[in-house]
Amino acid sequence: MNVFQNEAAVATEQQVALPAWLETYDSWDVPLPIEAIGIIILSFVLATLVDRILFVFLRALAKRTSGSFDDQLLLLLRRPVIKSVVLAGLAFVTWRLGMDFSSEAVTFRALISIGVVIWVLFAFRFSKLFLLSASEATERFSIVEGRTYPLFDNLAKLVIFGAGTYGILSIWRIDITGWAASAGIIGIAVGFASKDTLSNLFAGVFIIADAPYKVGDFIVLESGERGQVINIGLRSTRILTRDDIEITIPNAVMGNARITNETSGPSPKHRIRVRIGVAYGSDIDIVREILIKAAADEPGICDDPEPRVRFRSFGDSGLNLELMGWIPEPVLRGGILDGLNTRVYKSFNANGIEIPYPKQDLYLKEMPR
Repeated sequence: MNVFQNEAAVATEQQVALPAWLETYDSWDVPLPIEAIGIIILSFVLATLVDRILFVFLRALAKRTSGSFDDQLLLLLRRPVIKSVVLAGLAFVTWRLGMDFSSEAVTFRALISIGVVIWVLFAFRFSKLFLLSASEATERFSIVEGRTYPLFDNLAKLVIFGAGTYGILSIWRIDITGWAASAGIIGIAVGFASKDTLSNLFAGVFIIADAPYKVGDFIVLESGERGQVINIGLRSTRILTRDDIEITIPNAVMGNARITNETSGPSPKHRIRVRIGVAYGSDIDIVREILIKAAADEPGICDDPEPRVRFRSFGDSGLNLELMGWIPEPVLRGGILDGLNTRVYKSFNANGIEIPYPKQDLYLKEMPR
């Protein structure tokens, strides 16, 4: 005896009296095909009425609020509710057709499974909408931010998918005990086989939680690559270099590497340094004035903090100085350095200040005969 025969025997022993309105409805002499078509049409009409009455009323209430979350939620709810009403009508038609118990049970379970899939898809969209709204309202949900959104989004999808799968298996009365035991053994084997992938996964979780960098930051890797972070996934991090080349780095490598974040800190400003040498005998005060004026005339140099010049050391061929200034953000460094170097070079030429370079003097003790 299969599972449907067992259920049929139990259902036969547990007959429930029909409501009075259903007994009255049964007394009507209506052919089954016409009755089925009428119920299906009625379910579509009822779905339309629910859409027109319920959602129009709720939409009017939602317009009174300042945020857009409730408006988007109503748009997400519209289709699942309408489809659920139609599925309920199809289930009633199935019951009225008077099929044998096994066929009726299979049909009911198929309709319920379709309903579960519909609401699981709604749950995916709702979780994304909720997490996006929560990440924007940081004053109310401090734990969900732009950098932690991918982590919560993936966890929500995993939980929803697991709950939906368990629900469908339960509807069809499939025993998952043996599957769970097998999955445990398979999980151990897969864990050993994919240890690198798992290390990247855990490293991605720690990077998202600890936030040594976030999307949009300019970072310098230990190997020397410099670029802007454009994506932080659970497996890898992608950065875009100044040459518009995308580099993908496993999170396990990023988690164990020394990373310089040029954007992080109390301010996005970035300090640039121009090392300059002048010949011995140059007037150091005039050199300072020229360098400060060159920095003040450069549009990309910030006024606060002010540019400054430091006399660093006495070199082999000249005096070594350093001009330091702040720029609004690291991405502007290349263009501002180009303009600043050009101004310094032209100013030195105009004022007769020599930039030293290595020279060698050759002395001849005597001329050959």
